[in-house]
Amino acid sequence: MARQASKSSLLFSGSDWDFKTLSRAYDAIEALAVEELHLDTYPVQMEIISSQQMLDAYSSIGMPLMYRHWSFGKHFLHQDLLYRKGGRGLAYELVINSNPCIVYLMEENTMALQALVTAHAALGHNHFFKNNQLFKQWTDAGAILSYLDFAKGYIVRCEERHGLAAVEAVLDSAHALMDQGVFRYHRPPRLSSERQREGIRERLEYEERSYNDLWRTLPASQQAANDKGQDPEWKKSLNLPEENLLYFLEKNSPVLEPWQREIIRIVRVIAQYFYPQRQTQVMNEGCATFVHYTLMNMLFDRGQISEGAMLEILRNHSNVVFQPAFDDPRFSGINPYALGLDMMQDIQRISTEPTAEDRDWFPDMAGQGNWREVLLDAWAEHRDESFIRQYLSPALI
Repeated sequence: MARQASKSSLLFSGSDWDFKTLSRAYDAIEALAVEELHLDTYPVQMEIISSQQMLDAYSSIGMPLMYRHWSFGKHFLHQDLLYRKGGRGLAYELVINSNPCIVYLMEENTMALQALVTAHAALGHNHFFKNNQLFKQWTDAGAILSYLDFAKGYIVRCEERHGLAAVEAVLDSAHALMDQGVFRYHRPPRLSSERQREGIRERLEYEERSYNDLWRTLPASQQAANDKGQDPEWKKSLNLPEENLLYFLEKNSPVLEPWQREIIRIVRVIAQYFYPQRQTQVMNEGCATFVHYTLMNMLFDRGQISEGAMLEILRNHSNVVFQPAFDDPRFSGINPYALGLDMMQDIQRISTEPTAEDRDWFPDMAGQGNWREVLLDAWAEHRDESFIRQYLSPALI
């Protein structure tokens, strides 16, 4: 523990906060994050919200703009009931993968907690969103807010023109397939129309060269002739096999009207936007938790946070990373915050104080002291599955 900081060097004192104090704390935390952890983030837009507004954000899957649907109201009532009965607390913050990165802070938070969640969301999550390859590949942070604005307005116009029931039926069906409405792998680049025509011409020329009239005299199986499912040309015309059911319906359904296809596309785009978050929960939360824990300790060591504030920060941090044992009644699975933080701190340990076992398992980074570079590379290049396979050490197991 560092010596007790002088009052003049503290970023804040007491639990109360104002916007000037928030700005001063953010500037200090951001400067430290860039200097010590080499983080690269989107510009940050902070907004202070109430508990009721946080519940609203919960109900609309955390997005600041969203179209209307009955399921969001159902989620709101469920979360509101749990919150009022004390069955579940609210998140201290909410962060949107957008450019600028929008961070919602609860107005009920103390200043120490505001500093903690600022480091966690505005810097940790923000850096991960901007630099991880999965987010770069599947999301467009600069366009998501404008697209949601378009989606909300488009569905309102559809409701006015075609009726609430018709629009709701399409949304219900699309929502039911959201988990099967994402692309999980890179799609090959689409051929230009000229290249497609050239391919068709080449296939026709090949068929003419290899044509033999004797094949015409052979009896054909009626079942095989009628079985389009085995026809490669038929499959090719529908781009089968296709993993994304919403995309397949949008492009190939013979009964959907144009406005229905557009609604399906809206749901598909939103489902794709959230796909990387499900694939990187351990890494994303681990990155944010590692960043806030490291930065808060650095600020304390520099005398910019008081002992009282640090104790409050550590108490909230401990609540977040608490992992019940498997035989504990409270156990509900692996805590991604705890696993992610432990693995990243273990990488830091292996880089600075390796054991003989570490040198056998991780010869490229053991004892090199380059834990910052290793973490930055891991945050950029991995998803949960590959990160755990690559960096889970025997000591942590």
